Amino acid sequence: MRAASLLLPLLLAFGAANAAEPETAILDVGNMTCPACRITIEAALHRDEGVLATTIDTEGGTVSIRFDPEKTSKTRLAETVTNAGFPAKPHDSGN
Repeated sequence: MRAASLLLPLLLAFGAANAAEPETAILDVGNMTCPACRITIEAALHRDEGVLATTIDTEGGTVSIRFDPEKTSKTRLAETVTNAGFPAKPHDSGN
């Protein structure tokens, strides 16, 4: 029991050290015109287990998604939003 109690903190620390750093994707999204659009997009994105958080700006036409890159990708997120009926592409930051 003592060995297990000493080993657990090491395993937890090792796992935390090797976990992927969350990333943020910003998508330009079309056809967002009402509060129901926000609900539809959020529901579609949260079905993806890699999505950690979303911020949807219907007036600005953007969706910001914090995600685990080991579980999903920016391309997959854009496809998810597009398949929900809202054409999406990565935001051009002007760089």
